[in-house]
Amino acid sequence: MTTQNSKSSRMTAPKIGLVVSTALASVALSGCTTSAAPPALTSFNKAQVALEKGQVDKAIAFAEEAVYAEPRNSGFRAMLGAAYLEAGRFQSAATSFEDALELGDEDPRTVLSYALAKTAQGDNKAALGKLSQWEGAINPADYGLAVALAGNPERGVHILTNTLRGGDNTAKVRQNLAYTYALAGNWRAARVMASEDVPADQLDARLSDWAANARPEDHKIRVASLLNVSPSSDGGQPQRLALGNFPSQQMMVAESEAQAPVQVAAAPEVAPKVETAQNATAKPTATPVRVTARNQAALPVAAAKPAPAVKPAPKAAAQPVRKPAPRFVSNAVVQKVSAPSVRPAARTGPSRVAPKTSQRRMAVASGVKATHLVQLGSFDSRGVAEAKWNEFQKKHPELKGHDVVITEAKVNGRTFFRVAAAGFTSKSARNMCGTVKSDGRGCFAYAASSPPKGAVDRGIRIAARTR
Repeated sequence: MTTQNSKSSRMTAPKIGLVVSTALASVALSGCTTSAAPPALTSFNKAQVALEKGQVDKAIAFAEEAVYAEPRNSGFRAMLGAAYLEAGRFQSAATSFEDALELGDEDPRTVLSYALAKTAQGDNKAALGKLSQWEGAINPADYGLAVALAGNPERGVHILTNTLRGGDNTAKVRQNLAYTYALAGNWRAARVMASEDVPADQLDARLSDWAANARPEDHKIRVASLLNVSPSSDGGQPQRLALGNFPSQQMMVAESEAQAPVQVAAAPEVAPKVETAQNATAKPTATPVRVTARNQAALPVAAAKPAPAVKPAPKAAAQPVRKPAPRFVSNAVVQKVSAPSVRPAARTGPSRVAPKTSQRRMAVASGVKATHLVQLGSFDSRGVAEAKWNEFQKKHPELKGHDVVITEAKVNGRTFFRVAAAGFTSKSARNMCGTVKSDGRGCFAYAASSPPKGAVDRGIRIAARTR
């Protein structure tokens, strides 16, 4: 009798359509592409089987492997979120579902799962905001209950009442409405509606359960009870799986194309100044100019050497002034390199740097021809950016010996930390990017005098340890 009552209770409990169990297969596979790596698919399949068997820890481990192997697959992210949700890890679940949606997942169940995870965290604003965006795509029976759980039970009652009156008179709609009445504090209506499907000998127990978790601060318990899971401590999704660590090829290309090349005007020919006795003491000097975003098109030009002041030169021929070698705004060196290992660049022109400025050449070890950098990725934190540089070097030995430049940037309101390798000529930078792209990663080259837009600082330059 107890088993039968328990089964009846589950059948008449409030329900919401989430991304869980076997229903997920079509969602995850829809996010796969023809280039999906077999290891990712294998891990996904194992996660699916483990989740169906209730082996939540195994499901999480396999799902994390699948995401790491193919980080921009929305279905794999949704699977990982479902596994986290089954484990009661609401923070991690919300992150994974949000990543899946950002990658293009359009399944309403993913939206509901995200909203429920945020509700469990007490973030009703985020839950209601996402639900509002997808209102037309979500089943009203699910939508009404989700809105009610997210702190707006009055609107939930309105939605579910209209759904019921519209002809969708099912046990799911009725029980969702009964629970929504309870969340709104209308216990009389909740009892009447619940009695439509709940046996009389179970009705008081059902209402008592709802009442026990009716306080606003019980949001986590309410969600866990609805899902029949136990909340667990959650430090968040592993940092190595953060979506920001894996920018798409399109993002890299778009950022590259957004950088308009800076045209440096050729230095004009300057005729020598003829001095007289009155101006013989005024000697022009070449003043170094700091290259900034506002004046980067105007490089300093050395003044012509004046003629002797004894008498006017009869017809001095105009001599072209040599253009100074390129100068670049460098980045603060945070790891000092011992003096013997630093090879000063050979000077080929009259370019100067004021002795007290922070300007230095970008890549001292490669000489004055090191005019370009290669951007390898953009990440959510500086720590991840530094770790990724080590991975890039292991993957591409050609990068060893190059300094890494980590620059903080803001793009569309988000903060990123860009990782670039310094010390390339224009040609070698293109070749390096070709190598990186052939491995399926994003990359673009840029001149040191024309850095990518969005930078909010001049970066952190760390000298290569291999010198």
